[in-house]
Amino acid sequence: MILVAVVAELLEEYTAVVSRALEQLLQDAPFPRRVRYLILRSLPFASPPPPLPPPRHALRVRSRAASVGAC
Repeated sequence: MILVAVVAELLEEYTAVVSRALEQLLQDAPFPRRVRYLILRSLPFASPPPPLPPPRHALRVRSRAASVGAC
């Protein structure tokens, strides 16, 4: 039973290391950003990829409370 726990722990660490290595490889891969995002999101034990930046044409909305509080 202890051997099973040890092997499970090793496999978990190995999977995390492989996921991080793939994550680093895919960050610089010549795929479109959305394809990289989908691949990275599907990796087990991978940290979530950074959110996609808003498109350049997106409107920036400020809340009214923030502008009132600044006065």
